Amino acid sequence: MEKSFDPKVYEQIGIADLILFSIHSLISKKEDCTFERLVKECFTFFPRVFNFSEYPEWPDSRKLDRSLRSLRQERLIDGDPKTFFSLTKRGEKEALEIEKRLKQKRLEFTL
Repeated sequence: MEKSFDPKVYEQIGIADLILFSIHSLISKKEDCTFERLVKECFTFFPRVFNFSEYPEWPDSRKLDRSLRSLRQERLIDGDPKTFFSLTKRGEKEALEIEKRLKQKRLEFTL
C-alpha cells in the first residue's frame, strides 16, 4: 500500500491540484485512471482531505466532482467518470510541479 504524504504539506494544497497529482500517479504506474481508482488514489495519498468528516476512515467521492469539472474546463485533463481520465500536456506539466512541491516540502518537514 502506498503511503500518504505529510498532512502539514498537502492540507495547504488545493483539492484540484491533489487530484491532478493523483491522476499523474496512476498514469505513471501504467494504470487506467477510472473514477473509482482515482478516489482510492486520492484517499490513499491524502486521507485528511478526501475523507468523510464523520467517518474519517472512508473516502468521500463527492469531493472530486467539482474539481474534476474545473480541471476539464481548464484543459488540464480529458475524460469523464464513465470512462477514464488522462492528462493533457499542460496537465502533465502542472502535475510534475505539484509533485515537486509535495516532495520538497515533505523533506523540509522531516529535517
